[in-house]
Amino acid sequence: MDSTLDSLLLGFSVALQPDVLLYAFVGCLVGTLVGMLPGIGPLAGISILLPATFGLDATKAIVMLAGIYYGSQYGGSTTSILMRIPGEAASVMTCIDGYAMTQKGRGGAALCIAAVGSFVAGTFGVIMLTLVAPPLGAFALRFGPPEFTALLVLGLVFLAYMSSTSLVRTLLMASVGLLLGMVGIDVMTGHFRWAFDIPELGDGIGIVPVAVGLFGLGEILSTPSRSVTTKVVSPRLRDLLPSRTEWREAAAPIARGSVLGFIIGIVPGSAHIISSFLSYALERRLAKNPEDFGRGAVAGVAGPESANNAASTGAFVPMLALGLPTGPVTAVLMAALLIHGIPPGPQLVTEHPQVFWGFVASMYVGNLMLLALNLPLVGLFVSVLRIPYAYLYPLIVMFCILGVYEVNHSIVDVWIMLIMGVAGYLLRKFDFDPAPLVLGLVIAPILEMSLRQSLVMSNGHWSIFVQRPIAAALLGLCAALLVLSALSILRRRRDWRTKLAAEEAGDAA
Repeated sequence: MDSTLDSLLLGFSVALQPDVLLYAFVGCLVGTLVGMLPGIGPLAGISILLPATFGLDATKAIVMLAGIYYGSQYGGSTTSILMRIPGEAASVMTCIDGYAMTQKGRGGAALCIAAVGSFVAGTFGVIMLTLVAPPLGAFALRFGPPEFTALLVLGLVFLAYMSSTSLVRTLLMASVGLLLGMVGIDVMTGHFRWAFDIPELGDGIGIVPVAVGLFGLGEILSTPSRSVTTKVVSPRLRDLLPSRTEWREAAAPIARGSVLGFIIGIVPGSAHIISSFLSYALERRLAKNPEDFGRGAVAGVAGPESANNAASTGAFVPMLALGLPTGPVTAVLMAALLIHGIPPGPQLVTEHPQVFWGFVASMYVGNLMLLALNLPLVGLFVSVLRIPYAYLYPLIVMFCILGVYEVNHSIVDVWIMLIMGVAGYLLRKFDFDPAPLVLGLVIAPILEMSLRQSLVMSNGHWSIFVQRPIAAALLGLCAALLVLSALSILRRRRDWRTKLAAEEAGDAA
């Protein structure tokens, strides 16, 4: 514990430097705006601004990008409560009771409860991150190449299992990402592979143009433009204070949402979205008057908002301690570290303590910044929603193109971004989730290297993965998840056939 406190003091000495504070503030501000604007979301916001971090050191870059991520969880609640428009997917559940409170004249109180709940949950998540990540990283130092290979495979399978789309579709998209990640010079043999004689592809297909194309440009293309702006009534500052009864009703849901969200955040998948749905269901089940939900229940705002913020913090634990991205957002953040020459994983705490502890300490500061931003400036933020989309979207496309070009001053990257933008649009039209593609692209070099190192260690024998206990246990979990998924598919087919037989029997009768 003493060493953790000493390390945290080191982190605050980094996080409280004026330039780091500035980038944390910029990240929180942009994250709040990104969370409020429908159709953009944290993933698109981080992807678009990733090129802007290339002139920064690793600490400032990850602090700013992470601020966008957890700041968007705050911002999404504003439009959900005041307008019934979820700016971010995790805020869908907040719309139900938050907007109902607004119709009752308690929109300001709902905003205050959402902001305080987010602050409490975010701070709880950072405290747990401080306590859990270092020992988990120390344990992961026992991992060799076979264990890392099995861990990354488990991460992909678990993400596919938890995905809202089918397992096959998710694994297919991840496989496409893995294939794209193998373009370029083979690091072990120096062979120039699958680059179609394009010298710029020697270093591989860049993560930045792919992420910006799929999530920035693809999101813009797939979101219908809105020519009519919604009328917004900003609550006055004096209306933001909840009553004692509302505080009492919010206390327990905030505590439960914080714990539930952090636990779910560690699990690979769209954690912040899943956590808000589960928290809402839990609060409704535990409520004395469940019929109040949907009519302005305070617990229906406090629980989900706390859960999605705690989950966004919990997602950093496996990313920082194990080098395992739990979703597309953490995959892009992990890519940002790799681009700056900092490999996330067990060595991060020991080899780059200033980056790790500076990042952790900045999240304590960032939560205070978000609390100060979201309440007094809510009227200013809501005014942004009056900007017509006809002006907003062309500006975003322009920033996408300029940002991608500035990374390597390569027109090839711009073309990759444009191709990926069209691909992202088509994938959404055919109900494919593009997020696993980026996840596969990010972990492809690490997975390939650890796999080939494992086979070198065993002279080409695949049995090394079952001879080592940790690797065998991780692969056993993969097999169990695949079996569970297959059983659910078979059960669904059986149910469908039974239903069809019943319908035919009814028609015959």
